[in-house]
Amino acid sequence: MDYKKAGVDIEAGYKSVELMKKHVKETMRPEVMGGLGGFSGAFSMKAIKDMENPVLLSGTDGCGTKVKLAFLMDKHDTIGIDCVAMCVNDVACAGGEPLFFLDYIACGKNYPEKIATIVQGVAEGCKQAGAALVGGETAEHPGLMPEDEYDLAGFAVGVVDEKDLITGANIKAGDVLVGIASSGVHSNGFSLVRKVFEMTAESLNTYYDELGKTLGEALLAPTRIYVKALKSVKESGVTIHGCSHITGGGFQENIPRMLPDGIHAMVEKNSYEVPAIFKLLQKTGNIEEEMMYNTYNMGLGMVLAVDPADVDKTMAAIEAAGDTAYVVGKCVAGEKGVTLC
Repeated sequence: MDYKKAGVDIEAGYKSVELMKKHVKETMRPEVMGGLGGFSGAFSMKAIKDMENPVLLSGTDGCGTKVKLAFLMDKHDTIGIDCVAMCVNDVACAGGEPLFFLDYIACGKNYPEKIATIVQGVAEGCKQAGAALVGGETAEHPGLMPEDEYDLAGFAVGVVDEKDLITGANIKAGDVLVGIASSGVHSNGFSLVRKVFEMTAESLNTYYDELGKTLGEALLAPTRIYVKALKSVKESGVTIHGCSHITGGGFQENIPRMLPDGIHAMVEKNSYEVPAIFKLLQKTGNIEEEMMYNTYNMGLGMVLAVDPADVDKTMAAIEAAGDTAYVVGKCVAGEKGVTLC
């Protein structure tokens, strides 16, 4: 008896690392010390020594049951972008710059080419966020997970000067809400998605005119990364009063998280076009509108609160970064919460 016969292939692990190295190398920043394969990732703090009071930020998350679609479609090159996005968007939401990222892949069986493809997506997400992929772990779990399945999670660390930290404390009545478009469902609510649509290759490969693509392509579209957009707003000279990453819990849970006591957010549902995938999901599943806004981003991945005088500059900066912005509402005096009108 040996480890391989017990279900863990050490040689496959070595091959996975070799195959992913070229992707990891593309994410490197000058601050990274050493290479892939050490027991820990080393990152120099020299780049932040000039900050008045540097504050470290961290975020950890996974892709939820969206990975089920990757299994069914046998498409594993974008799920890593989702994992990175869910972590770095939270860091950016606080005004931070993501510095480095680590991933964790648990699988029933290590297929080196598949693992390398997953990490290729992680590396792409890191490049989009400007973060270095300094390490990770691939754990083979025979008997615990089916051989052809895996789960993916990650951890990001970023930094912000304390004076630039976005806390929401400065939000005031009269502030304008600016939304940044999402790329689709992102990585939340897929347990409901999988109840609404039949999860078969035939169903996912069905083309829908209203989507302009197959159902699977629309659902598996990677989560948008907003690091560059928020950095662009900051560099334009705008002070963001509050920022909300619209993830699990939709509008009702996430927008109030950025609000101080005594401020209520008013979001105008008709201020932008809700993407077709949400309309199809709601219609097919006969889902109440309230539940849709309580579960999904409904086309807005980020919502910012800014001074009315900074709205044009904010939107121009977001557009310059390659994203789409909408004025979606305002802040008023009242009990902390959000109203969709």
